Amino acid sequence: MTSLGAVTWPELPERPLLVVPLGAVEQHGPHLPLTTDTAIATAVADRAVDRLDGALLAPALAYGASGEHEDFPGTVSLGTEALTGLLVEYGRSACRWAGRVLIVNGHGGNLDALRTAVPRVRAEGRDVAWFPCGFPGGDAHAGRTETSLMLHVEPEQVRRDRAVTGETTPIGALLPRLRAEGVRAVSPTGVLGDPAGAGAEEGARLLDGLVGRLTSAVGTWRIDGAGRLS
Repeated sequence: MTSLGAVTWPELPERPLLVVPLGAVEQHGPHLPLTTDTAIATAVADRAVDRLDGALLAPALAYGASGEHEDFPGTVSLGTEALTGLLVEYGRSACRWAGRVLIVNGHGGNLDALRTAVPRVRAEGRDVAWFPCGFPGGDAHAGRTETSLMLHVEPEQVRRDRAVTGETTPIGALLPRLRAEGVRAVSPTGVLGDPAGAGAEEGARLLDGLVGRLTSAVGTWRIDGAGRLS
């Protein structure tokens, strides 16, 4: 792995691909740490950089837009407007020396900012894109999917004895209430899903599959109108 935080400026490759994990500091139920989204995004970016020639892993952007979780202690949200501005200025600055910037997003609440900021920076002639840490069929928040990933990535941070089943209604049906009332009104524990059955082996498979999809997408570098690498 080549880390931006571990090199000096003369050691930088010419016009590298800079891979930037974007996460959040927000509640993840009683059993997962507040930095879960950042940890997962960093793990994905780290492993992708290992497979991509000339890529650099940037220090994570650890705060995001998490207003729906602010009824829980520990959550720190920048909000969409501030995050949008941060991403615009980050892209402008990094593209002075990086050939491409790829933001690996670990939190769904960051999407509105990404969909605004990245197309704006691209319209200015800078080659910036974002990629979601998405898992088809996975549950929404602090359930089996994220618990399995954390058992693989940071097992010492998982409080397995505190894991509880949360609200298991499909996320599509919950969205209106989540947006209007926040997560705590829907799930007092903060869990949207069921962590039962989670395991490190499943987490390893999920992570490897996502890294494979990301590295393949980098090879084709097709960007949609929202700035997403697909």
